[in-house]
Amino acid sequence: MGQSTGRVSEPIKVMTYNVRHCAGMDRVVDYDRTAEVILRQQPDVVALQELDSMTGRSGQCDQLGALASRTGYVPVFGAAIDYDRGKYGVGILCSETPISTKRIPLPGEEPRVLLVVELKDYVIACTHLDLEPEARMASIPLIKEEAKQWKKPFLLAGDWNDTPDSELVSELQRAFTILSSPEVSYPADQPQECLDYVASYKNRRTRVLKSMVIDEPAASDHRPVVVTLQVFTPILY
Repeated sequence: MGQSTGRVSEPIKVMTYNVRHCAGMDRVVDYDRTAEVILRQQPDVVALQELDSMTGRSGQCDQLGALASRTGYVPVFGAAIDYDRGKYGVGILCSETPISTKRIPLPGEEPRVLLVVELKDYVIACTHLDLEPEARMASIPLIKEEAKQWKKPFLLAGDWNDTPDSELVSELQRAFTILSSPEVSYPADQPQECLDYVASYKNRRTRVLKSMVIDEPAASDHRPVVVTLQVFTPILY
């Protein structure tokens, strides 16, 4: 099989958002408020971190399902741990029906996960890396190994729990290009650090059209990051 030519996609808007189980800076869980943040941006795909699924804390609510019903997106949940009689992890909301999904465990004192969703023109992966530097660094080979398996453009989005000048980001940039700007996104009310990213695997062509941190100081303890981009999809024969 060889590669001939390809096509450039229509603009794709990618959002990553650590929603802190939909609890805002006021500690109030409000699914309508979180959904409204998403709907205002009209993204094509949303990578979400810190979601409860049927936990006691959230009143046995499927939080990703609650957001999907309010936004009209297709939900894919990736459980990282058992928590409070339910699950806790990450999720992806898609404006189109996924072709395939995959959940890859990542290391951490609190186990983490890489949720991978294949769409028509690209693959989107969502993660929330561990607080401990050793576990974050140990996740990199697993993420790289997954990315290189795909022929389609591979996007990595999430809360990496580290700053742009860190060893983690430096090491990831050996294989990934950071697409999001280094604007601060945490804490939401008075941001001090850039912890939230969108990146693409380097040997898959992408072009950034726009990147921004959304001025949303209340709905979570992180601000959402939105990147508008185009991907080059090869045609194989």
